[in-house]
Amino acid sequence: MAAPTFDLQAHSVASDGALEPGEVVARAHAAGVELLALTDHDTVAGVDEALEVAAATNGEITVVPAVEISAVDGEREDLHVLGYGIDHRSPVFAAHLAAWREDRLARGQRMAEAMRELGWNVELPERAADSERPLGRPHLAQAIYDDPANAQRIEEEGLADFSELLVAYLIPGAPGYRRRTVPDVGEAIAAIHEAGGVAVWAHPFWDIDSREEVRESLERYAALELDGVEAFYPAHDADHAALLAEEAAGLGLLTTGSADFHGPEHPQFSEFRAFELHGIEPNLGAIDPR
Repeated sequence: MAAPTFDLQAHSVASDGALEPGEVVARAHAAGVELLALTDHDTVAGVDEALEVAAATNGEITVVPAVEISAVDGEREDLHVLGYGIDHRSPVFAAHLAAWREDRLARGQRMAEAMRELGWNVELPERAADSERPLGRPHLAQAIYDDPANAQRIEEEGLADFSELLVAYLIPGAPGYRRRTVPDVGEAIAAIHEAGGVAVWAHPFWDIDSREEVRESLERYAALELDGVEAFYPAHDADHAALLAEEAAGLGLLTTGSADFHGPEHPQFSEFRAFELHGIEPNLGAIDPR
């Protein structure tokens, strides 16, 4: 059976997206997506709303309960593991996510203090008090960028939007960045499996440039019982996709893809289905419930 028109990573206001979960589903439906995953970072707060809106389409779009877990791997500080087909109501899984969101919040507070020491005015956004919604670097960057007290400095430094501020100050190696501590990749995979899900490494070449390092990492993660890899992605060219598909076939892994939708105004991830298969047949396995 041919794969449906799929887009297996999207974000809502439950994490770092711009739209409510139901609106994400509605826009995906309008774009012709038949199989969608709402993959908010370290939270499943939007999944029930997404499922409800999908159900109203009478089967025209199916939403897979999902999550994107931010993990660490040695010196790699922000690798993402997608969990598909999870029991999003599992109390045990909820406890894992809550602990990891606490780590996100603590990291955000450390970065806020670092930015204050660098002379920026920083007030944590309201979501910092919401235990269900993770505090990510984009939220902190947006709060700093929008603060009128920082307007003159932003103009002096030529920062066109919050994304440029994030890159200048809040990515690994930048002066305001601080590390997360948990979970590691193996812990993320184990938690997804415990919740009945399928674990997939998200956008490898977004995080790692070296082809050999991607191969080596994929082999290590497969040994940790990873189930698949996101081979098709806006930042993956034909060579990236071919390498990942070949490695996945050799390791018995699934191959998925997404446009990583964050919202219609996002500078990079603003459209559904904005990725290429490059003539390669995806292998969605149990992620496709048909």
